Amino acid sequence: MSTEISSQIKEKASLILAEIKKAKSILLHCHPMPDPDSTGSALAMKFALEQMGKKVTLIQGDSDIPKGFLHFPGVLTITQKKFSEIDHSEFELFVSIDSGSLNMISQEKPPTLPLPIRTIVIDHHSTNQNYGDLNLVDTSSPAAAFIMFQLFKLWNITITHDIAINLFMGIYTDTGGFRYSPTDYRVIEAAAELARIAPDYIETIFTMENSQSKEALYFQALALSSIETFLGENIAIASISHNDLITKKIPEECIRGISISNILKSVVGWNVGASLIERNPGEVKVSLRTRDKDIFDVSKLASSLGGGGHRAAAAAVLKMSLVDAKKLVVAKAKELYNL
Repeated sequence: MSTEISSQIKEKASLILAEIKKAKSILLHCHPMPDPDSTGSALAMKFALEQMGKKVTLIQGDSDIPKGFLHFPGVLTITQKKFSEIDHSEFELFVSIDSGSLNMISQEKPPTLPLPIRTIVIDHHSTNQNYGDLNLVDTSSPAAAFIMFQLFKLWNITITHDIAINLFMGIYTDTGGFRYSPTDYRVIEAAAELARIAPDYIETIFTMENSQSKEALYFQALALSSIETFLGENIAIASISHNDLITKKIPEECIRGISISNILKSVVGWNVGASLIERNPGEVKVSLRTRDKDIFDVSKLASSLGGGGHRAAAAAVLKMSLVDAKKLVVAKAKELYNL
């Protein structure tokens, strides 16, 4: 199948490949609280770089890999280290994928500029801060995995079964099962090609989506029971305190993979869904979704909170109490959306 490739990716592909060819040892990472796009894209890149004869280390970063991803090909080769624990002198190149800012390399200890190692950034978030020495940010791609697919085509990488599964899972999840913009015919064609190479993608999706613990359901129930609406019901917020998580014995891993904000925006009239989870005392993870990305661009709301993302889906981390975080989110939404 011929692939119609983004002009921006065509422009940067040869430059990225030139940097890769100069490096013998390359570092990759997953972003904090990794999703399948972060994990799958990094694993696919690892396999591709190894095809080129490179020595590749993929670190998990701040967070453990979720249980639902442990069957992704290559996941057991991921090194359990954070970016701050790496001896950067061992590497000649760092490739940061699906990470729009330095705190998406590490939220626990964000690196500062200049980074200690030459860096390539490959991402699809419109709020990307272009912190690399070479940046490929293609917002026409709904997933980092789709950028990887196009790069591999241009680099003549053999897309093996293991690469295909990882890319497919990244594309499938970040497009919401091909429901989210900017999914288009190019993405569907890429997914079809990957599915031909790895027809067991159905089993991979099933295992990922059916690996929840009972605590994950308790978390969902707790979040939905906390719903409040603001600004003429244009914004719906579910909030959970750190104390609630401790009392209900809900571990960190159970928070991942459940998009409460996505459930909230499914209600007609609730134009912005926001989940506020106090993961640690004084640290609140804000997840944002919207029904109408043109009027309620949540990437702007996330940016005003120090985060980033897409117009329809974005996130931020606030270093404050849950009460103050909720007040700030409402105040910023009122200001940005003139509510």
